[in-house]
Amino acid sequence: MAHIIVVGNEKGGAGKSTVSMHVATALARMGHKTSALDLDLRQRTFGRYAENRAKFMATSGLDLPSPRYHELPEVAADQLKPGENVYDRRLSAAVAELEADSDFIVIDCPGSHTRLSQVAHSLADTLVTPLNDSFIDFDLLARIDSDGKKILGPSVYSEMVWSARQLRAQAGLRAIDWVVVRNRLGAQQMVNKKKMGDAVDKLAKRIGFRVAPGFNERVIFRELFPRGLTLLDLKDIGVKGLNISNIAARQELRELIKALNLPGVTANF
Repeated sequence: MAHIIVVGNEKGGAGKSTVSMHVATALARMGHKTSALDLDLRQRTFGRYAENRAKFMATSGLDLPSPRYHELPEVAADQLKPGENVYDRRLSAAVAELEADSDFIVIDCPGSHTRLSQVAHSLADTLVTPLNDSFIDFDLLARIDSDGKKILGPSVYSEMVWSARQLRAQAGLRAIDWVVVRNRLGAQQMVNKKKMGDAVDKLAKRIGFRVAPGFNERVIFRELFPRGLTLLDLKDIGVKGLNISNIAARQELRELIKALNLPGVTANF
């Protein structure tokens, strides 16, 4: 049975699609059969990433290790059972089709609360939540006092994850391994960065997630998107000498893969 990795956060701009594409590509490069779904049916950032990658390979003649991207199947109204939600059916049909021939299924969720995202969270074996280094983003996880020190209570996204955990427990499934990834960190040691770190660590103990390092803010990610490339593809496309920023970014990806602690995976790239 495939291990399902859901990348979710109800706030846009946290780097979900960048994390999804790099994790999925890393797994594919390590020889794991990796499939991918994009549940943001409107913006489709991850879908566009995959399409850009396919076009680049076709024009360049390269065959880069890649996750197998799939669209959600269409379901006609007359195929639904009484009271069945069409989005539930589309997602369950996609996962059922991919499970038999996948080691991992990476699901990229939209930056908003949708029915598809809600159901996907209940399917997650590993839930990855990229979080920008900002109390604006932290507010999605928990309410905090004006000093940024005292946690007042869980917020909307944490409550949704709690509901997903309850559904899995009721179904007798293993618990979600929730990993909050501190993303887009600045290189400098600033007061806000430390306060955010303290708040995240405190909340992790309170509501039960692990904290992992993510990517620093780097221009390279924006430059790679039009060709659908990742940091792991640079040498294959003829980049002979990686600069310091690229090397550091690859190391960040390696540390992230290690921190996810996925079954049968070692970050050997």
